[in-house]
Amino acid sequence: MEMVKKDIENRADVESLVNSFYQKVEKDDLIAHFFTRVVAVDWKKHLPIMYDFWESILLDQHNYHGSPMPKHISLNEKSPMTKAHFDRWLQLFSNNVDELFAGPKAELAKTRALSISTVMRIKVIG
Repeated sequence: MEMVKKDIENRADVESLVNSFYQKVEKDDLIAHFFTRVVAVDWKKHLPIMYDFWESILLDQHNYHGSPMPKHISLNEKSPMTKAHFDRWLQLFSNNVDELFAGPKAELAKTRALSISTVMRIKVIG
C-alpha cells in the first residue's frame, strides 16, 4: 500500500526537497562534476542559500537575496554547459519532487524549475 504524499508546506519540507535533490546531483554522471570538480561546492554554505531560494519561491517567504545568474555564467566559462546538462538538472529535480511530494506546491516547484532551467540555459549558453 503506497503512502499518500503530502504537499510542500514549510521550511522543513523545502529542506528535505533540497537535500535529497543535491544528494542525487552529487551522484549523477552527467552533472555532478560541476558541483564536485569544476567548483568544489561548500555544501554547508550552499544548501541554506538553496533553502532560502526555494522557500521564497514556494512559500512566499522572501528570504532569498541573491543573483544566481553571474555564478552560473562563471561556471559555464570554467566548464561549458550544454542543453543536456540543463535538461538533466530539470529531470532530477522534477523526479525528486514527485518522489517526495504531491499537491499544488509540488506542481509549482516543478513549473518554477522548468522556468528557471529554461531562462538559465538561454542566458548562460544561448
